Amino acid sequence: MVGLLRPFGRAVTYTRWLHLFMAVVWPAMWIFVDEPWAFASVVPLALAGLLPWMRVVEGVQARLLLTGRRPDEANPDIVVAPSVTWADRGRTVVWLQARLLIGSCVAMLTVQLPVLAVDLVNAARGGQQGDGSYVPLTGEHWWYGLLAPLPLLLLPAVVVGSGELITRLARRLLGPSAAERLSALEERTEQLLERTRIARELHDSIGHALTVAVVQAGAARAANSPEFTGRALTAIEETGRAALEDLERVLGVLREAERPVGARPTLVDADRLLESARASGAKVDAEVTGPLETLPGPVSREGYRILQEALTNVLRHAGAVPTRVRVGVADGALTLEVRNPLPDGRATPGRGSGLRGIRERAALLGGRAHTGPDGAGDWEVRVELPPG
Repeated sequence: MVGLLRPFGRAVTYTRWLHLFMAVVWPAMWIFVDEPWAFASVVPLALAGLLPWMRVVEGVQARLLLTGRRPDEANPDIVVAPSVTWADRGRTVVWLQARLLIGSCVAMLTVQLPVLAVDLVNAARGGQQGDGSYVPLTGEHWWYGLLAPLPLLLLPAVVVGSGELITRLARRLLGPSAAERLSALEERTEQLLERTRIARELHDSIGHALTVAVVQAGAARAANSPEFTGRALTAIEETGRAALEDLERVLGVLREAERPVGARPTLVDADRLLESARASGAKVDAEVTGPLETLPGPVSREGYRILQEALTNVLRHAGAVPTRVRVGVADGALTLEVRNPLPDGRATPGRGSGLRGIRERAALLGGRAHTGPDGAGDWEVRVELPPG
């Protein structure tokens, strides 16, 4: 019993009722002007449905009155956008006609059901029916009085049922088309890819800065030399400042969805990574062949992050060991190698998020990545990225 009464405690039940009444306001006015031609109101209604902005008007009404949501709220079931294709216009026309038909029936029943209840009571008492009644009652029967509550019980069912029906039709006829659903899916996919990229950016940049700071601090304490401590503090300061710049840029991307990615560092800026590793005590032998500036933007940016993560892993897991870096550019393709001796001659597990991030970056650009022992006692990170 409580479940049956629950819809009548929701405001949306009555706004749906109002929505249906609004559909018959102007056709009802036409009846007073020229009743024989009232049915012709469907013609201008159909023509109005062909206008692109009519979908916006109906979508706003449907969201407000049928779902109880504001037009600016996310509601993928009902679109608030102009019609783009003729299929969208056709669905809007069908919606307008269906709303008029259902609204007319609901308006008539809303008036006639209470009138019928009164007529049943009058007929049971031997009275006369009103002029506006559509259901003729013959004779005088006492049991008419027993039937009188039925129209009043039927009226709430009409209100709730018609509201559910018109809401389902709105989601079907004013909902997104197949093209709009595909566009929304692509936009959602882009957002997820952007979030994944930002997570990798933060991991690589902040992880590198923290690793350099920890290694430098440990080396300075072990060296017990004021001169070395000064150099270590300078390296920590520079690395921290670069990390803060990266963090500010990433936060800027989060604040501004349309912010370009051109400000991200590329392999042309790789010198600061190499100097940061050298300042941490690692002996980095770097060799660059080919013009780095000719690399496509995505390849150069991802190559920078891969090199950053590879050097971070060297400092984190192997310490200040001799490291060989080879960067080669040929016909827009990039080959990047980072090799270092394994700590204590043992293989380092390749299951960390950093190594996984390297593989993901390479795969995203259609390249290949190898991370693991090279068979000669060294740990190797080798990445090949095709032209963008």
